[in-house]
Amino acid sequence: MQRIAVFAGSFDPLTVGHLDIVRRASALFDEVWVLLAVNASKRYMFSDEARLEMVRKSVAQFSNVKADRFDGLTVDFAKRVGAKYLVRGIRNAADVDYEQTVAWNNKMLCPECETVFLSSALEHLMVSSTVVRELLKAGVTATGEGRELLAKYVPEQILPILLKENS
Repeated sequence: MQRIAVFAGSFDPLTVGHLDIVRRASALFDEVWVLLAVNASKRYMFSDEARLEMVRKSVAQFSNVKADRFDGLTVDFAKRVGAKYLVRGIRNAADVDYEQTVAWNNKMLCPECETVFLSSALEHLMVSSTVVRELLKAGVTATGEGRELLAKYVPEQILPILLKENS
């Protein structure tokens, strides 16, 4: 039986921390779905299409990783693709508290799904999509010196998309 996992998030935008979780999950599971989860009550900086393009470009290097978007519950998507594992990244105690609640609720909705927590690599503890959005709002661009700064937070292959979307 194949071990299939889903790593869901808003990825607004995808960061090097997210990509590290994908890399590590791809080594643990036969197939990993990176799911662009859509939350109607949330306002995103980047369109669904741009976020999905960033995810797809970033994960293309992994032969067992696929990407998709979904408007419903993550567990419903997991059932659709035959996944029995939900992957979550943890950076700090606040993440643990939040993610345990989400995992408990997912277990109630999908008893056959297990949540697997992967601790963030030390070099990514302070990396977040929020930091990237704040840098972009402050005028940092994906060109010149800004490119070097943003490359510390996001995969190199999505810098052109950040530049295009944020212009």
